Amino acid sequence: MRNTGNVAKENGLFCICGSKCCSPMSENCTLNDLLLRQAPVTVKFVTNTTKECKRTLFERLRRLNFDLQEQEIFTSLTAARNLLEQRAVRPLLLVEDSALEDFTGLETSDPNAVVIGLAPDHFNYQTLNKAFRLILDGAPLIAIHKARYYKRKDGLALGPGPFVTGLEYATDTQATVVGKPEKGFFLEALRDLNCSPEEAVMIGDDARDDVGGAQNAGMLGILVKTGKYRPGDEGKINPPPHLMCDSFPEAVNHILENLLGSK
Repeated sequence: MRNTGNVAKENGLFCICGSKCCSPMSENCTLNDLLLRQAPVTVKFVTNTTKECKRTLFERLRRLNFDLQEQEIFTSLTAARNLLEQRAVRPLLLVEDSALEDFTGLETSDPNAVVIGLAPDHFNYQTLNKAFRLILDGAPLIAIHKARYYKRKDGLALGPGPFVTGLEYATDTQATVVGKPEKGFFLEALRDLNCSPEEAVMIGDDARDDVGGAQNAGMLGILVKTGKYRPGDEGKINPPPHLMCDSFPEAVNHILENLLGSK
């Protein structure tokens, strides 16, 4: 095999948000990151996180001793910005202030589109009603992703999905989704890797958004039982995961020992 692209997820897997699955294992995670670098494997970190900009995420991973470049990170915020530029619209951005840097330079006055990410500080009646009225007047609804929930330090919490679905119901419209588990998101992440989906492996803790989405795009999916994983999640997608692993290092070891040259 010429090259295997390992598209690895960071949220809940690489010590982001202080997830229990990674904090005590950060040394093992960085060791396995190094092992991937030494193998004939192209690595990319993909994430649906919308609570911080790409630069902040990159700096956080670097502080955790991950060997990566900023261009090796592909986020749903990047995918959303690309779509906004393609459509030449002026978005009402319902994202956290810490994520706004990734939309620098876009015209946002007199908005004619609604963009929703994870924005707990903005999910109030006044702001959601403003979005509702814009959509009724014809503004497209763009969901950075529709995750139902995510993992925080204090437990699981509502993701943007329920709020997007509420606006869809209220306005009788359908959102354009740009992040995981959309097929286009994974294909866009792979585009600059010189790697086809059939040569790629996704490691993630979300059966639907990570593994299911990747496998629908033609990749292999490895589900790790960390972060937001709940027992039985593997039975909620079809086809089932290529493999179940207890941790990210175990998944990396499987790739290095079993998949290189086999796809």
